[in-house]
Amino acid sequence: MSKRIAVDRKNGPDLFVLSRLSAPVKAGEFKCPIAEYNEYLTQEAWRAQSEFIATSWLLRCRDEDHIAAYMSLINDAIKLSASEKEFHHIDYPFRTIPAMKIAKLAVSQTNRERFKGIGSYMLYLAQFIAVTSNEQHSACRFLTVDADIEHDDGILVFYQKNSFVRNIRLV
Repeated sequence: MSKRIAVDRKNGPDLFVLSRLSAPVKAGEFKCPIAEYNEYLTQEAWRAQSEFIATSWLLRCRDEDHIAAYMSLINDAIKLSASEKEFHHIDYPFRTIPAMKIAKLAVSQTNRERFKGIGSYMLYLAQFIAVTSNEQHSACRFLTVDADIEHDDGILVFYQKNSFVRNIRLV
């Protein structure tokens, strides 16, 4: 087996192109190990985007123009405890703070084998989209994620490695 190519912020733009979903994705055009994520992209993502529920972003390989990974982003809000607000230097009376959520994130099986760090690169791109949104459209203080522990028990380690922290939910 050949060595996997490491992907990061520096070489990512040379290897991939990120674009907003612009048409339905055909069945078989993307395949990751989690059937639910394949079905979402091919059966639900376009409708969710058309109905302003989620915006999906496709990461395509420059050399072969196939979908290497995708993510769906939605607006979100998180509730912070007083100590969390203090930690993040938030001096507002509101408990709920605006955020952008990564609702879905998947990497194709082929690209998991070919590249190392593609999931982390997708998180970097999500952060870039959030910052751009702040500058041009609407505010979001945090980037959140639905960590799918049902399908991947190591996913929390992945997000922690990428500087995500658990939110202490208020009851």
